[in-house]
Amino acid sequence: MSHSFTPPFTAQRPLRVAVIGSGPSGVYAAEALIKQTALPTEVDVFDRLPTPYGLVRYGVAPDHLTIKSVTKGFEKTLSDPRVRFLGNVEFGKDLTHDDLKAHYDAIMYTVGASGDRRLGIPGEDLSGSMSATEFVAWYNGHPDAAAREMVLSATGVAVVGVGNVALDVSRILLKTVAELQASDIAPHALEVLEDSPVKDVWILGRRSAAQAKFTTKELREFGELSDADPVVKPAEVAVDEVAEAAITDNVVRKNLEVIRDFAGRTPEGKPRRIHLRFLVSPVEILGDENGNVSGLKIERNTLDASGNAVGTGETEVLPVQMVLRSVGYRGVALPGVPFDEKLGIIPNVEGRVEGRTGEYTSGWIKRGPSGVIGTNRKDSTDTVAHLLADADALPPVAKASRADIDALLQERGVDVYTFADWQALDTHEQAQGQAQGRPRAKVVHKHEMLGHRQK
Repeated sequence: MSHSFTPPFTAQRPLRVAVIGSGPSGVYAAEALIKQTALPTEVDVFDRLPTPYGLVRYGVAPDHLTIKSVTKGFEKTLSDPRVRFLGNVEFGKDLTHDDLKAHYDAIMYTVGASGDRRLGIPGEDLSGSMSATEFVAWYNGHPDAAAREMVLSATGVAVVGVGNVALDVSRILLKTVAELQASDIAPHALEVLEDSPVKDVWILGRRSAAQAKFTTKELREFGELSDADPVVKPAEVAVDEVAEAAITDNVVRKNLEVIRDFAGRTPEGKPRRIHLRFLVSPVEILGDENGNVSGLKIERNTLDASGNAVGTGETEVLPVQMVLRSVGYRGVALPGVPFDEKLGIIPNVEGRVEGRTGEYTSGWIKRGPSGVIGTNRKDSTDTVAHLLADADALPPVAKASRADIDALLQERGVDVYTFADWQALDTHEQAQGQAQGRPRAKVVHKHEMLGHRQK
C-alpha cells in the first residue's frame, strides 16, 4: 500500500514557518501564507525590536501619515490566530539559525536593508557627518537612535542624494514646530527642532535634475513650506531640447516643471531656504580644530555622452556644519545565513536562498533597496508561492509546536513582547499624543516599551 499521497502537513500538524523581520515584507509574507488554502500553516514573525512594522514605523516620514495607514492591514494579519508576533527576539543572539532549523519547516528572511552606503570622501567621519538613515531613526524614535543626544547647532546642512529620503530629512529640518505638530515625530526630536538654528539646507545631486529620483508630490511640498523658500539656479536645471524631447517618464517631466517653477520664483524672504543643486558632487567634508564639520567642498560636473557625471575641477565650499548622506541603503549580513557582500543581499533565486533547503527571502534583503512599501507585497507573495511549491519536499521537523519554541525562549530568559503587548503600547502612545494634540507620542526607549504590556 502506497503512502506517497499523504501530504506532510495537516490541520493537526500545519506547516510551521519562521519569518525574521516584521516590516512590510515580513507581514506581507505572513499574510500570503495564511491567505492560501492549499496548506494549513502557522507563522511566527520575529523582530529584534519590541515594536512591529519596521520602516513603516521607523522610516516613513512622520509628517506623511497617510502612508502609515497600511498598518491597518498589518494589524489584521498579526492578530490572526495562525500568526504570532514575537518581538524583542534577536536573530543570531536569542535564537540562532540552528534553533530555527530545528523548530520550523521553513524560514523566511525579511530583514530589509538597515545599513547605508558611504560617500568615500575625506572628512566623512567628522562630528556632524552622518547617514540620513541615522537622522531619520533619531526623529522617528528608533530605540537604537533615541539615546543619541542630537544637538542641532548647524545653521547650514548639506543633504547628499536625490531620492525621497533626502527630501524627507530636508523637509523635517525646514518645517516649523506648528507644521510638525500634526505629525508623529518623536517628542525628543520635536523639542530639539523647536530650537533649531538651521537657516539653509542644500540638497545635492551629482547628475542633472532630469535624473533625480524624487516623486513629484514630495518635491512640490518645498513650494508650500510656511518658513522656507525654494532656491534653484536656472543654469543647473537647464536641459537641452534634444534631451528634453527624449524624456519619456512622466514623473521626470513633472519634476522638471516643479523645479523650473522654483527656479523662476523670487524668494519671498522667508527665514529659511532650501537649495536644490544639480550637477555637483561632494569631494571633501571640511572640519574645524575640534573635529566638527565646518564646510562641504563640492565640484561642478558635466554629463558625458552616456549621461554619467564627470568632474570639471571647478569647486566651491558650502557653509555647512552638518552633512547627511542619503545615497542608498545596504543589506547587513545575518549570522549563519549566506550573504553577497557586493550586492548587499542574501543570494537567492526568485526568493529561494542559494544552497539552502527550506530557506527563503523577501523584500530589500532579497532584491536590494528599491520600490515603495507596496512593492514588497508582490515580492513576498512570489516567494511564498515558491515556498508552497517546495512544501511537499520539506521534511517536517520534530520540535515544531509553539510550546517548543516558547520553552526554548523562556529557558534563555528572552523577554518576548507579544502582539497584545504592542497593542497596549500603541493605545498608550495614541492617548499620550491626543493629550498633546498630536496623532501619537512615541515611546522611544526599549526599557519603557517593555514596561507597557497587555494588562
